[in-house]
Amino acid sequence: MSDALIELQNIDLTYNPGTVNESCLFTNFNFKASKGEFVSIVGSNGSGKTSMLNLICGGLSAQSGKILLEGKDISKVPEFKRAKRIGRVFQNPALGTSPELSIMENLSLADNKGKHYGLGRGVDSSSRERMREMVRTLHMGLEDKMDLKAGSLSGGQRQALALLIATMTPLDLLILDEHTASLDPNSSETVMELTDKLVSEKELTAIMITHNLRYAVEYGNRIMMMHEGRAVLDMDGPEKEACRVEDLLDIFNEISIECGN
Repeated sequence: MSDALIELQNIDLTYNPGTVNESCLFTNFNFKASKGEFVSIVGSNGSGKTSMLNLICGGLSAQSGKILLEGKDISKVPEFKRAKRIGRVFQNPALGTSPELSIMENLSLADNKGKHYGLGRGVDSSSRERMREMVRTLHMGLEDKMDLKAGSLSGGQRQALALLIATMTPLDLLILDEHTASLDPNSSETVMELTDKLVSEKELTAIMITHNLRYAVEYGNRIMMMHEGRAVLDMDGPEKEACRVEDLLDIFNEISIECGN
C-alpha cells in the first residue's frame, strides 16, 4: 500500500487537442507526496508547475491518468468538493479573501466552511474572541481592526489573512501557488515565516511553487525542479539540506544551454 497522501499516476495532459495550437505538457507523468512533506517546486514558465497544482485542486482535467488522495481516486471529484480537504493560497492576495467583507466576516465564513448554515448568528462572542486570538498570531496588529474591510489591507496583510483562512479548518493538503510573488520583500519574508510556522504547527502536507530559489532551499523538506512537463531534480533528506541556491542556478543554466538560450 502506498504511503502517499497525494499521488498523480500516469498523467497525460495536452492543451487544445486536435487544433493547430495543440501542445502536449505531460506524458505518463507521476508525482507523489507523503504525509507531512513540505515540497518546494521550482522551474521556468511553462514547465508544468501550475498545471500540476490545477490538476490536484480540480481546476484542470487530464486526458488520462489518476489523481489519488489517500489512495482514493478523486479524478472525477469537482473542484469545490476537493476544497473541503485541499486548501490553496494564490499568487494574487485578492483571491484569498472577500474585499467587501471585514476581517471578522472573512474568518467567520472560513470557520463555517463545510457546515450547515441556519438562521443563527455567524459570529458569537466566544468565536469573535477566538478569531481575534488567531489574528493576533500574525503579529500585524490586525486583532484590533477586525471590522476593517479586507480590501483595505496591504498585500502582505491580505496574503497573511488568506493563509490563515486557508488553514482554519482541518486539511489534508495545503497548496501554495507562488503566494509571495506579488509581495514586497519584507512582506514576502513575513508570509514565508508564517507559512513555515502554520505548516509545522498543524502538521500539514504542503506543496509550494516558488520562483524564489532561496525560499525553495530554506523552506520545506523536499525540493523538486520541473522542466517541460517532467521532474529534472527531486531530492529530500540530507541531500535537500545540503542544496544551495548556486546548485539550482547551475541546473537552470544547463537547461538553458540545452534549449539554445
